[in-house]
Amino acid sequence: MRPQNGHDSPNDMVTAPWYRRLSWEWMMLALIIPVAVAVSLIFPDKGERIAEVSKTFFLEMLYILPAVMVLMGLFSVWVSKDVVVKYLGSGSGLRGLLLSMLLGALPTGPLYVAFPMGAMLIRKGARIANVMAFLSAWACIKIPQEMVELQFMGWQFTATRLLLTVILVGVMCLLAERVYLLRDQGESGHSS
Repeated sequence: MRPQNGHDSPNDMVTAPWYRRLSWEWMMLALIIPVAVAVSLIFPDKGERIAEVSKTFFLEMLYILPAVMVLMGLFSVWVSKDVVVKYLGSGSGLRGLLLSMLLGALPTGPLYVAFPMGAMLIRKGARIANVMAFLSAWACIKIPQEMVELQFMGWQFTATRLLLTVILVGVMCLLAERVYLLRDQGESGHSS
């Protein structure tokens, strides 16, 4: 696997030109803020909405992220790497894919809560397809959502959508993992 930040070592980061030391997140923030200010100046009513949505989102993250960090800390201590590799690692096959979907379907909450959990799973040795299945299930297969859907749409619609979602998410995750691994092999082949 290649390093997360695209550099081989911390020394490379220090000697890299300034534009390579900028992280993607800070560059996006530096682009979004002037756009938001420009929209606010051109369309004042939209500016109020931008400020309102930004404040709401920030406060929501302020309330939720501390709990997520605690859960991630507990997960990293209580769940060993061996357990993750056994049930969600590269040898887990279809069982691991289905288990990942089940784990993603159980909790409720916004999707951005699932990304740190996905990163933790990757660090503990989970297969890329399984992490993608976990994130996809969190986004579109939630048990409480299924219950509401069942009540309003009926069991035939719910069962059909759930079955198609599980099949298509599984296929998508396996194909995406294949593309990811091919790209990773191509990049490591160029650096050798």
